[in-house]
This record gives sequence, structure tokens and C-alpha cells, in this order.
Amino acid sequence: MSHDSPPETKNECVSARRGGREWWLHVGLLCVPLLAVYLHIPPPQLSPPLHSWRNSGHFFTFRGNSIFYKESVGVVGSSDVRPHRYSIFEQASVVEALLVHLGLSGQRLNILSHDYGDTVALELLYRSDTNRSGHIIINSLCLSNGGIFPETHYPRFLQTLGLISDVFGPYTQPTEAELWDMWTGIRFNDGNLVLDSILQYINQRLKHRERWVGALTSTLTPLHMIYGPLDPVNPHPQFIQLYQKLVKRSTLSVLDDHVSHYPQLEDATGFFNAYLSFINSF
Repeated sequence: MSHDSPPETKNECVSARRGGREWWLHVGLLCVPLLAVYLHIPPPQLSPPLHSWRNSGHFFTFRGNSIFYKESVGVVGSSDVRPHRYSIFEQASVVEALLVHLGLSGQRLNILSHDYGDTVALELLYRSDTNRSGHIIINSLCLSNGGIFPETHYPRFLQTLGLISDVFGPYTQPTEAELWDMWTGIRFNDGNLVLDSILQYINQRLKHRERWVGALTSTLTPLHMIYGPLDPVNPHPQFIQLYQKLVKRSTLSVLDDHVSHYPQLEDATGFFNAYLSFINSF
């Protein structure tokens, strides 16, 4: 008894396969020129606010305290060269070198970090607690909405492309000018061409989880977390429940329900007040 398919069914399958191949060919033919344009179109000019920020230096004074801010190597708007193998360890070493350069080696420091910077801060915390380098002593550490636990970290595809409105809350969306500045920052010095290398930090978090989460759970350094609960990258309640379970010595500020992945931008006043309350508590 024969089980061969009727000739018309075979023809339909062959046609479907050909149609599928043709569809992907059309997609490829469309994407190649778009990619070429994306890689070679001149970057937009810096806006006046970006010019002001870039030229303002790397520290300012608040209530008698010097506040230092540091761009991470390779992140949007930075001025390093490519190609390069970016790593959290290198970022931490750059921060330590900056401290030595500024004459702050051995001084007690209060660190405020966010997202990618949270993991850099945890490597610095590990070095501080184990006295690995002798260059950094952390007086306090405040984290915010970083994927410090690989098991509760869900990076968004749009975020990895730099289209980050998806990770802002519905009432705290950036303006068109702010989105354009973010895109300009990505394109500055061809930063868009190194995004794939920078995103290797996600794999590094998984590989070195014991080192970095271990430092967080075992430290005696004062800790605080400022959290925007609408964050799709580090979702509520999974992330914050795990944080409270593992990091028992840390205090916590959960901002309003509509605040998402960028609490320092979406609720600047709430973020500022939460940090001041923490820093004045010890």
C-alpha cells in the first residue's frame, strides 16, 4: 500500500519552500543597504546640552563634597578607540587608576551607580573588601536598577539597540529632544559599532556571579538600593524579592509605581531624596 503524497501536495511544499527562501532573500536585500547606511551615515551634531555636559569636567561640588563622575570605557559618548575587548574588570581598573590620578587612593568613597555601573561597583566592592589593590576603600554603595542577578535580568532587545523608550514608564517618557540626544550619544565616536562588544558584560555577570553577588551578600559596607518597580529589565517583584532575600543588610527605596529602568531620570527628586536619606543615615 503506497503512502506517497499526491503530486499536487508535493508541488505545494516545493512552492512553499521556494516562497520562504525568496522572502528571506528580499529581507536580506532590504537590510544590507539599510545596514550600510546605518554604519556610514554621519553622526548627528552634539546639542547645546550635550556640549555643556561634555565640557563641564568630571566633578562638581555639592554641600562641600566633591562629586566625581566617570564614563565607562566604550559606553555611549565615550572617547576610547575600537576594536577592544571590554570587560567589567577593566572598567574597575580604570576607576582605580582615576582615583590614583586624582590623589584619592586610600580615601573612603561613597559610590552611586546604575545598571552597567552596578556590576562595575560590585567588582570595586570585591577589591575593597579583599584589599586586592589597596587603591580603593568604599565607605558606602548605592545601587539602582542594575541586572546584578543573572536569573532575574531580562535585557530588552530594543534597549540593546539603544531604542530605550521601551524601558521608560508610561508617564516618564523622554522628550523627542532627549531621545535625539541619546541617539547622538550612541553615534558619538562610532559608539554604535561597539555595542556588541560592550554587551558581553551580560555573559560576564553570569560567569562571575559568585564573585560579584558574593561580595554584595558578604560585605559590611553600608548598602542601599534605589529601585524603579516598573522596570522590565529587572522586573518587580522577582528582582526585589531576590535582592531582599540575599542582601539582608541593605536598605531599600522603592519609588512610585510608574517609575521604570531609569529612576534617576524619571523621578529625579525621589531618587535624590532617597540617596540623601541613605547617605545621612550613617
